[in-house]
Amino acid sequence: MRVVTRARIVAAAAIFSCILCAGQISSQHQSASGVPAAVQPSEADAPSGWLELGRDELQRGTTLTRQGKFKDAIPHLLAAQRGLTNEYALEFNLGLCYVGVGEYTKAVQILDGLRRGGHENADVENLLAQAYVGSGQGPQALATVERAAAIAPQNEKLFTFVTDACTDVNDFELGLKVVDIGLRNLPQSARLHYERAVFLSQLDQFDRAKPDFQLASTLGKGSEIGYLASAYENLLGGNVSEAIRISREGIKQGVQNPALLVILGKALLRSGIVPGQPEFAEAQAVLEKAVAQRPNDAGSQIGLGQIYLMSGQLDDAIAHLETARRMQPDQPSIYASLAKAYQRKGDSQSAHEALAERIRSAPGERKMSYGGNSSASPQ
Repeated sequence: MRVVTRARIVAAAAIFSCILCAGQISSQHQSASGVPAAVQPSEADAPSGWLELGRDELQRGTTLTRQGKFKDAIPHLLAAQRGLTNEYALEFNLGLCYVGVGEYTKAVQILDGLRRGGHENADVENLLAQAYVGSGQGPQALATVERAAAIAPQNEKLFTFVTDACTDVNDFELGLKVVDIGLRNLPQSARLHYERAVFLSQLDQFDRAKPDFQLASTLGKGSEIGYLASAYENLLGGNVSEAIRISREGIKQGVQNPALLVILGKALLRSGIVPGQPEFAEAQAVLEKAVAQRPNDAGSQIGLGQIYLMSGQLDDAIAHLETARRMQPDQPSIYASLAKAYQRKGDSQSAHEALAERIRSAPGERKMSYGGNSSASPQ
């Protein structure tokens, strides 16, 4: 079973944070934002003791889910089922938790059951689409996104959460199809144009990506997406100095998205910095911050590993590069740095193994995946 990345957990938590508020609302209710609105336990036809137990367990599970502690929440939500039957909030939250921990088959079963049971709303369809992506069922995911779009065509998050799921499983072609559905409904969405540019870049179609980068930059001028699009386009296009300038400007304006930090760190590395320079210290600082904020992003780990390798911190370099290798074992760029680190440490056998792995992975080489939530982690 593939465990979801931190980006997916954050996305799921973002959905759930909008479910939990006081007041009893019909399970058919759609919030203005397009994400789930609150529903409280219904009066189930169960003995009062079981009903009280179900309510208590649902509350505990709800609190843990709000905190992003999906694994801990699941036992409480399962226990709540003994006292609460046909409970929309309970089943939806349980499905969300299963998506959060990467148990997609269970999530699909629960969420599809909700849909077939009369709860065919945008919230269920959106989460079901994410579960289909995670379980490798692309056609079903696209059909579900289409249903969600028909219900809430102006809800940007319906599309971006599913594209994050596509990123997590490195299915960039599927992500591109999801984005295209979104842009059909939201043609002026800077975020969706940025996502489209990102997926095209991942598929080695940078020339096709440029117009979307530029449109995202124009539509999102002065915003987080605007800075990300402009900085990343310049980095991919080889305009390192401009990528550095734009990234610094965005950070100065308060953008703290880890993706922009990684772009700045990578651009500084490509500018030819060496230890002892202020720019080297700047690159190390932004990459350390990016890793702290998003430790499950391979691009951040690679960049920080390369910084530590350059400064002679070999144990730290190896630790971060090995972490990146576990996340992206098919990414050849990891192995060259890893081999160099092992060689300098005096471990020739591990260096040789890393080089051999570099050769094996090279035929399928592709760009580093993105961390989701409009994050870009360039190689």
